[in-house]
Amino acid sequence: MQASGKTPIPARKAQLEGRLVELGARLEAIEEELDSHHDPDWEELAVQREGDEVLEATGEAGLAEIRQIRNALKRIEDGSYGTCVRCGDAIAEARLDVIPWTPLCRSCAK
Repeated sequence: MQASGKTPIPARKAQLEGRLVELGARLEAIEEELDSHHDPDWEELAVQREGDEVLEATGEAGLAEIRQIRNALKRIEDGSYGTCVRCGDAIAEARLDVIPWTPLCRSCAK
């Protein structure tokens, strides 16, 4: 971090790219787990299917986060990162620390 407390854009970009790698690995593991369920026992298959629904929901959330991260990386490239896409105000550094891919300031996110 810089002395002003603001995280430099290259560090934010590296953070976002690292998260993409992490999510990619997680989604790959979910896919492998879903593909591994072929139990002929109906009761066991029902239990696995319940678990699959949880995995699928987790995967969908991961895909949504990947889209948000890619959009944030585009904003870094075009120079608009850190600016609210709705109102044009700066997004607070503390908000970016928690949700680095957010396109909205706190007020617009409400």
